[in-house]
Amino acid sequence: MEYDPDISIHEDCNVYPPSEDSLFLIECLEVVPNESVLEIGCGSGIVSLHCANAGAQVTAGDVNITAVELTRKNAKANDLDVKVVLTDVYDSISGTFDTIIFNLPYLPVNEDIPLAEAWSGGEDGLGPLPRLLEGAPEHGNEGWRVVIVVSSLMNLKALESLLLPYNVKILGELPLFFEKLRVLQISTDQL
Repeated sequence: MEYDPDISIHEDCNVYPPSEDSLFLIECLEVVPNESVLEIGCGSGIVSLHCANAGAQVTAGDVNITAVELTRKNAKANDLDVKVVLTDVYDSISGTFDTIIFNLPYLPVNEDIPLAEAWSGGEDGLGPLPRLLEGAPEHGNEGWRVVIVVSSLMNLKALESLLLPYNVKILGELPLFFEKLRVLQISTDQL
């Protein structure tokens, strides 16, 4: 998809703002009309809104109640239909989906500071990724895919080990000043 600057996004200081990784994810992601999409960790809703604008049927969820309210506000402001739920990964998710998206917290830090859950992936940087992949078969339609953003700052051996059973495709790479981001598509085609 192309990033659409006409999609207006309100921000909140208690919610991870649309950043380079969000825009990069949008540009690497392709969805088709009527594709069922679940975004976990929706934040402001920028990725979900782009998916809905492309014609997908979107459910967005976040563990942060302020993010849930902000995504609802942004969907309404853009006249886009997005179902938004408060959830910790799949805890409150019902239904199955073609695509599951997560711009997961991937920075390898384990600090107790404000908004840390939005970007801290724990000591290895994997954060909730193991839970996301473990629950994907139950929440995915036949042929489901998971699309995530990963960083070169993560524990890459732990990431490689976690992804070993899956077919992984790199949808894009973005070299930054201090890290390289990748958007990965993880498919159900197990090796």
